[in-house]
Amino acid sequence: MGSLPDHGLPLVQLKEQRRDLIVALQNRSGPVGSWELMQIAAIQTAILAFEEVIADLDAELEMEAAA
Repeated sequence: MGSLPDHGLPLVQLKEQRRDLIVALQNRSGPVGSWELMQIAAIQTAILAFEEVIADLDAELEMEAAA
């Protein structure tokens, strides 16, 4: 599949932020706090929402290109 535009949405930055939070948790000992889990969950929810918006925008662009 070809590279599609990100439509100016911060998807890559959110994925990097999620990765950084997970790596930080992996590199420490002790229990994971609810605040950290909530942060990761919120970022994951935003990532999924952006991916859905991007898919919709890409579908619109493909329909316009086919017309």
